[in-house]
Parts: sequence; C-alpha cells; structure tokens
Amino acid sequence: MQEALIISVPMEETVPKPKTFWNKLAALTTAASNTYKSKPVSHWTLLTVSSISMLVAFPASSLLSRVYYSNGGTSKWIISWVAVAGWPIPLLVLIPTYFFLGLFPTPLTLKLVLSYIGLGFLTAADNLMYAYGYAYLPASTASLLGSTSLIFSAFFGYLLVKNKVNASTINAVVVITCAMAIIALDSNSDRYGYVTKSQYAMGFVWNILGSLLHGLIFALSELVFIKLLGRRSFHVVLEQQVMVSLFGFLFTTIGLLVNDDFQEMAYEAKVFEGGKSSYLSVLIWSVITFQLGILGGTAVVFLASTVLAGVLNSIRVPLTSIAAVLILHDPMSGFKILSLVITFWGFSSYIYGNYSQSKDSS
Repeated sequence: MQEALIISVPMEETVPKPKTFWNKLAALTTAASNTYKSKPVSHWTLLTVSSISMLVAFPASSLLSRVYYSNGGTSKWIISWVAVAGWPIPLLVLIPTYFFLGLFPTPLTLKLVLSYIGLGFLTAADNLMYAYGYAYLPASTASLLGSTSLIFSAFFGYLLVKNKVNASTINAVVVITCAMAIIALDSNSDRYGYVTKSQYAMGFVWNILGSLLHGLIFALSELVFIKLLGRRSFHVVLEQQVMVSLFGFLFTTIGLLVNDDFQEMAYEAKVFEGGKSSYLSVLIWSVITFQLGILGGTAVVFLASTVLAGVLNSIRVPLTSIAAVLILHDPMSGFKILSLVITFWGFSSYIYGNYSQSKDSS
C-alpha cells in the first residue's frame, strides 16, 4: 500500500505591527472615554473645580506671602495664622448641604477627633515652615523648592496608603532632587541684598521640610478617607477641612499670642508699603486663597488620590515661578531656568509613569 506523502508547510508567524502615533492616540482617547463614563458628571465637575482651585489659589497665596514680606511684613506667625484663619469658609458651604441635601454630620469618634487634631497640628507646623521659606526666598525659588512635595507625596503614599511606586516615579524623584541641587549651588544669583547667607539657607531648609509635611498631610488625609470617613459623599471633604483648619487655627493662635504678634499687626499696618488698606487686603486675600487651595487639595485627594494631588501641587510650580517673574520681578538666572526645565521633566516622567500604570491595572 502506497503511503501518502504529506508535506507540512510552516505557517508564517504573525509579527505585531508597531503602534503608530494615531493608534496610541486612539487608545488614549478610548481609555479617557471609558474612565469618564465610569463616574457621574458631578464627580468630574467637582474634580475639575477642585483642580482649578489648587492651580489658581496656591500660586496666588504664594505670591501674596512674598508681597507681605517685601512690603514691610516680618512675622512668620501672622502668615501662618492667615493660612488657617479662613476655616469658616468651608463651614459656610457645609451647613447648607445638611439642609438641602438631607445629609447628616459624620459622628465624631475618638479616632476621628484625634486624626483631626493631628492633621491640624501638622498643618500649623507646615504653614510656619513655608512662612520661613517665603520670608527669605524669592517666590519663584520657594515654589521650585515646593516641587519636592511630589517626592514626599509619592513616598508617604507608598508607605501609608500602599500606592504603587514604579521606575518613572523613582526617575522623577532623582530628577527633581538634581533640580533642587542646582538651585542650592546657584543661591547667590537670587538672594536678596538684605537676606544673609544663613537666612537664605534657613529658608531653603524650612521650605524643604514644609514640602515633606505637605506630602505627609496629603497621604494622611487619604488614609482618613479610606479608614475612617469613607468616600461616601463630598460633604465629608468639607467636614474634614473645617475641623483640620479649626485645630490648625487654634494651634497657630496660641503661637501668635505667645509671640505677641497680634500687637505686631497694628505696627505692621502703619509701616506697610501702601498703608493699612494694602496691608489688610494682602491678609484678607491670603486668608481666602490659602483656604481655597487647601480645600481644593483635600477634595482632589477624596475624589481621586494622593498621586493626582501631588501632581497638581507640583504643576503649580512653573505657574508660580512665571507669575513671580512677571508680577514681582523675581530674579530668574540661567540656572533657575535650567532647574525649572529639569523639574518639568521630572513631573512629566511621574505623570506618564502613573498613567501607564493605571492603564495596565485597568
């Protein structure tokens, strides 16, 4: 019997074609559309408003702090105090929600009260550290140093909330650290004539420490939402902001009384450039912008995550730096421009890495 001859022809392997720019854009558009549809419109509206609040109010409060010191203000406690003196602002928004939306206040447990007290104390300390930074540094330099909050947000987010850390995050940390080193080496180019080298160094260190506390506060706020408050309704954001700012206000008021800085206000108003009306305008607008910025940051943590809050908090850096140069005529050396570009590179790396990570997980 003759055997049939069977010839096997190897099949050609299918080689995946490399994705073009338009394929990647289509995939990004689809992912964005799916993400948008996964949440109600009210969620994205609140997130947008909160993000804009961070990106506008934080730079404005930074510039106002610098204006306060440039025009005759000297107290670190007064600037720290106005940063939390606006605690009734979110309260005025919170109270109507109980009546019109039929909501009830969150029961105050011992753990929740202790968390509010702890966050209030950290907020008071954070504001005081930043006040030292803006007292001795140009606003553009202080804002660049404030970009290190992204490093600490990533670190504490990983340590406390178990947010993931990838290679892009590590790269961003290294790049931003290098940018800060450039500023430190170029300190003589933007140091005010009346600021000594030791004061400049003090402002540099306190600003970095303030960024550390800022990152810690973001992570602890998210932890409170996860463990104690839950992501039930936006009114819990207002509740936390009212209580944290209230305790921060109490701690700062004690410091103000101990240092007799309430009496210092009357003297500063007399010698302030532009007179008493200008002095009060700076303080009042500082109260409003500080509170709106903090409220926006807390809302972003609630609606999204510490990661997005850290990214937005760092995006404000170039906005503040550019505004400080245009409005306050801050010195902008070549090294500072280089540091700004490198910092933006670090931000881009961080954003891209976290986008890719979220896309893979989904």
